[in-house]
Amino acid sequence: MSTVLSVNDLNVSYLGNQALTGISFDLDQGSLAGIIGPNGAGKSTLIKSMIGLIPSDQGNVRILGESVNKIRRRIAYVPQRNDIDWDFPIHVLDAVLIGTYPSLGLFKKPRKKDREWAYECLRRVGMHDFSNRQIGELSGGQQQRVFLARALAQKAELFFLDEPFVGVDIQSEETIIQILKELQSEGKTILVVHHDLSKANVYFDELVLLNKELIAKGKVSDVLSSKLISKAYGNPLAFMNEREVNQL
Repeated sequence: MSTVLSVNDLNVSYLGNQALTGISFDLDQGSLAGIIGPNGAGKSTLIKSMIGLIPSDQGNVRILGESVNKIRRRIAYVPQRNDIDWDFPIHVLDAVLIGTYPSLGLFKKPRKKDREWAYECLRRVGMHDFSNRQIGELSGGQQQRVFLARALAQKAELFFLDEPFVGVDIQSEETIIQILKELQSEGKTILVVHHDLSKANVYFDELVLLNKELIAKGKVSDVLSSKLISKAYGNPLAFMNEREVNQL
C-alpha cells in the first residue's frame, strides 16, 4: 500500500504552551485509523494542524505527496459538533451542497446534477427524508450524519473526522461507522479522533495513541497494550491485565 499521509516532527503550541511535540507517523491508503488519548492529549489539535486549520511551530505534513494547500480539495473534514453554529439558518440539502463547492470553480452555482448528488449523499446516510429541514431542528446524531453527507458530497480521497460519535444515538453511530468502512473498502483513507477505547478494536485497523507526544502508532492489538495505555492515560487500567485490555 502507498503512503498517503506523512506527519514529520510536528510541533504545535497555544499561547506559549506546548500542545504537541515531535509527532511523526505515516498512514497508508485505505487505512481506517483512530486517534486516541486522554482529555487534553492534543487529539483535535493534531487533526486540525494536519489539515492547516491551526498553525504549527515546526514540522510538516504531506498528503498524497503534496502540501495541504495544494491538495485541499481532496480532503474532507467533519468537525466536532460543538464547533458548528447550529442556529445558522440553512436547510439540510443546502448544507450538504456546500460539499460540492470545491469542484464548482470560482463564482459558479450548484447545478441540477450537484443537487441530485447531494441528495444521493443524504440517502446514503439515511437523511434524505430530512432534506428540507432546518439543520438546527435535527437531533445530534442526525446533524452528524448530515455533515458526513457533506463530506461524501466532496468526493474526497481522505476523510478527517473529529469525535464523530460524541452525542449521537446508537443508530447514527452504527450508520456512520458502516459508511466509514464502506469508504475504506473503496480505497479511501480515514482518520478519526475517538475517545471510547471499548470500541477501538471494532471500529479501526490502526491507532495513533497520543498524550501531547506520540506514544504509539500501529495495529489496534499492538497499541491497546496495558503498558502503552498506562503510559498515555496515567495508569487508569492498571487493574486490568494485558489480555483484558486487548479485548476492549
